[in-house]
Amino acid sequence: MKRIVGGSEMKALDGCTITGMGVPSCVLMERAALAVVDAMEGHFAEMSQKQRILCVCGGGNNGGDGVAIARILHLHGYNAEIYMLGNPDHRTKETRRQLKIAENYQVPLVNNLAAGEYTTIVDAIFGVGLDRSIEGKYREVIQALNEVSAWKVAVDLPSGVCSNTGRELGIAFRADLTVTFAFCKTGLCFYPGKNFAGKIVVADVGIYENPDLPTRKAALEKKDLQKLPLRAANGNKGTFGKVLVVAGSKGMCGAAYLCAEGAFAAGAGMVKILTDEENRIPLQTLLPEAMFADDAGGNEAWVNAMHWCDIVVIGPGLGQSEKSARKTEFYLAHAQRMGKPVIMDADGLNLLSKHPEWKKYLQHSQVICTPHLGETSRLSENFMTSKNSGLFSEAADRALSIPEIQQNLIWTASNFARENGVVCVLKDAVTVVADPKRDFCWINQSGNPGMATAGSGDVLSGILAGVLCAFRSDPENTVDLAEQAAFGVFLHGLAGDKAVEEKGTYGMKAGDIARAAAKVLKDRETMQEL
Repeated sequence: MKRIVGGSEMKALDGCTITGMGVPSCVLMERAALAVVDAMEGHFAEMSQKQRILCVCGGGNNGGDGVAIARILHLHGYNAEIYMLGNPDHRTKETRRQLKIAENYQVPLVNNLAAGEYTTIVDAIFGVGLDRSIEGKYREVIQALNEVSAWKVAVDLPSGVCSNTGRELGIAFRADLTVTFAFCKTGLCFYPGKNFAGKIVVADVGIYENPDLPTRKAALEKKDLQKLPLRAANGNKGTFGKVLVVAGSKGMCGAAYLCAEGAFAAGAGMVKILTDEENRIPLQTLLPEAMFADDAGGNEAWVNAMHWCDIVVIGPGLGQSEKSARKTEFYLAHAQRMGKPVIMDADGLNLLSKHPEWKKYLQHSQVICTPHLGETSRLSENFMTSKNSGLFSEAADRALSIPEIQQNLIWTASNFARENGVVCVLKDAVTVVADPKRDFCWINQSGNPGMATAGSGDVLSGILAGVLCAFRSDPENTVDLAEQAAFGVFLHGLAGDKAVEEKGTYGMKAGDIARAAAKVLKDRETMQEL
């Protein structure tokens, strides 16, 4: 697990290191500069031409980092120069100190920006504290830097990217490499900030965790998959979990199949699909390993299936008929009463959005909701009350728009989770998993654009069910429901990353993701490199 921080969190951690631990600011600045130079020299080693480097620096401490970078490169024999922006009277103490040191070492300081003359540009204009739109001279300079063909490096964060959201603040520096310090910044995890950053390197500069500043955001790493329980040698198919997939309306069996396939791929021991009788033959042909339950039997068939299963998935291809609504309410109510986890997806969520009275089934339950942006918008009208937080304009009495949600993914997921007592898996290019019981969320960093394909979400709901089965089969499990959901999302993304190696981003289908999930877990099981 790697911690992710926003601008204010990073400043607090930085302050604790300086004032609490007694590490001078100039020491941290020197270590930051050395980390950037090390990353740059790794790139230069692969290039044959002589480097001419321009470090473009602002007046804050980010600019001080840039001045120190230029000085170290100069002393390493590179042709490195400094270009300063801003009012000299507004420069921080550390930046003025670095400029004096650079002067002592005779590092060239240029007054006119001729960006096209350089092979490498280093952006050290703004740091993590920027919260306003870039205008005037700064905008002109960043635009000029973006237009040249030089290799570009950002110090800590590309200037113009919001450290908390990844939004572009008017204009942003487009880097090939971003070396960020101590912890990954939230703005580097979301788009468009992630695109502006290029390759991201997190460098150790001597700023560490502080128990007085708890982690509020994190991302899973490949090594974290080792926390997934291995299958017990003396287990059986019942030991490893029974998943009930309530899905697939008449003639709509594809989503049910993909969900069941995902559950099997993630390790579920048994899967039963409760759906219309018309879907029996295609489902048993596509996936003979899955059991079939005809929901025409009504309440008795529903009760039997509920008692049989450990996990319930409601929604893929279910439709929004009156019968689908009765079935959804039945399983929500019975799962709450029996203490069984429920994964709500697709039409299950669409039905939920139309029935605010079902909120009573969510509280004190083990429910995971997996809405995409459109579903989140529909749910927000009746299932979110705190929309007048200042982030949204006059949103208290209406549904949130998709752009509003997309610009505030963490806030939206966290508030939906807290208000409804559910784990919220808010799906987008970067998926956020919010914990209803604490101020914490997971920001998923696996996956690729090829996963934006029909049925991918159905596979995810199945994978989530399979992962929950794996943790439930471990009698010593201490991983909570939100983290289990984060594991499922992470595995789904890793499966997409493995599938893209064979299929590419254009040719990948949802079924490829399910099959690749099994390969990812095989790598984990055999302790191979993932």
